[in-house]
Amino acid sequence: MEKNKYLNRLEKSGIKPTAIRLLVLDTISNKTEIFSLLDLEAELETINKSTLFRTLTLFLNHLIVHTVDDGSGSLKYSVCVEECDCSTAWQHVHFYCSVCNRAYCLRDISIPKVTLPVGFETKTINYVIKGVCNHCKKFANKLH
Repeated sequence: MEKNKYLNRLEKSGIKPTAIRLLVLDTISNKTEIFSLLDLEAELETINKSTLFRTLTLFLNHLIVHTVDDGSGSLKYSVCVEECDCSTAWQHVHFYCSVCNRAYCLRDISIPKVTLPVGFETKTINYVIKGVCNHCKKFANKLH
């Protein structure tokens, strides 16, 4: 994404584009893996943790990121595609590698439809597959 696309995305979402917000959006938009607040803090050392947290919360409230509970005990984030409304129809499978502890959005794999009992209502769905990612699998195969 070009800088003007970041600016457009923030404005389209109703967010005032500040230098920090543009920098955070630029940084997270290039991520292929799910990330935590600590990951982002390590990458953007000049921005303090509370500013990053407030920025991610703002992005979460305006559907620029969604949260992922990958079972690690730490809340993770992933960038939403622009059309995403974070409804259950947009939710997808996540994969957690038990070797490298990375988590990935598998946007092309939909969560299977589950029929709930009468009176139950779905608000969110968390579908995490745990196993070994392709990178760790290739590395393990080279060792053997």
